[in-house]
Amino acid sequence: MTQSSFVSTLGRTLAGGLIGGISLLALAAGAASAQDLSLAGKTIGVAVVGTQHFWDREAFKGATEEIEKLGGTVVPTDGGRDNQVHANNHDVFITRKVDAVITILGDASVDPKLKALKAAGIPVFTVDHLSPEAVNNTASDNYFTGSQIGILLAKAIGGKGKVAVFNAFSGSLQFCGVRYDLWKYVLEDFPEIEIIKPELAEVFANSPEDARKQTLALLEQHPKGTLDAIHVACWDQPAIGVVQAIEEAGRAGDVVVTAVDAGPETLEIIAEKDSPFVANIAQQPYLIGKTAAENVARHFAGEKLLSQTFVPVIPVDGPEEAKRVYKQLGYGTIN
Repeated sequence: MTQSSFVSTLGRTLAGGLIGGISLLALAAGAASAQDLSLAGKTIGVAVVGTQHFWDREAFKGATEEIEKLGGTVVPTDGGRDNQVHANNHDVFITRKVDAVITILGDASVDPKLKALKAAGIPVFTVDHLSPEAVNNTASDNYFTGSQIGILLAKAIGGKGKVAVFNAFSGSLQFCGVRYDLWKYVLEDFPEIEIIKPELAEVFANSPEDARKQTLALLEQHPKGTLDAIHVACWDQPAIGVVQAIEEAGRAGDVVVTAVDAGPETLEIIAEKDSPFVANIAQQPYLIGKTAAENVARHFAGEKLLSQTFVPVIPVDGPEEAKRVYKQLGYGTIN
């Protein structure tokens, strides 16, 4: 594929994805403007799987701060990144007789708790966790995220080469599966790109160091000229260790890295001169949490919500875009 073809495809995807994401956000918002919303007199439970990771922490902060801004009272719980603890934390919301619950992330272990909340007459709003028990799920546009990072990876390696992928969570977390599936779907349009088997599986705890060790082993198996890219399919903390391993092995000019999330730490790495980390997709976790809280208020105002609200993401292609997005999202300035 030529550079002009890449640019054309990129432009169409960017325009379609962003317009679509913004439209869905507006549709879910309904008629009431943000300044008309209120949660005065309402007590809202907010359960987050953990606050160790930047994304989780920002989504939690966005939800709780917006609830308080709208006059509501927050009952918070933190699962400490243990999915079962996170699930069990939902029991307190029935005991406290909250008016609604926002639950942020979690695996299938949380689903029976959401069913119990619904049975108790407590409306549930999820963040990045599709559930039939929820009034609404607020999430990034993961369809655009997966397809866009596929395009950016293909562009970075000239439409051909061998790619390794860290893909531990696509089977257990729906949004990870969407990102991976759409990424892979895009790469199918590039017959000269080969995804190396077996895929790699990162761990959550101390993921950068785990990914660094796995990447060093991978680089030994694939000497220079036999590996072109490494992608982290669901998030980007492992990519920190991937970059470290590539630089340790002297392969920075040989292997590029792509991932998803683009928090401040990884944007700083992309912004470095000659960084092997070349592309990412920036989510807006604070806005996602804030939007979930607004949707609770809309629900109590009698508005009909869509089952999903998609919050737009921002593609990051190279160091200059990393610097721009870093500033745009309020993280500061990278010189």
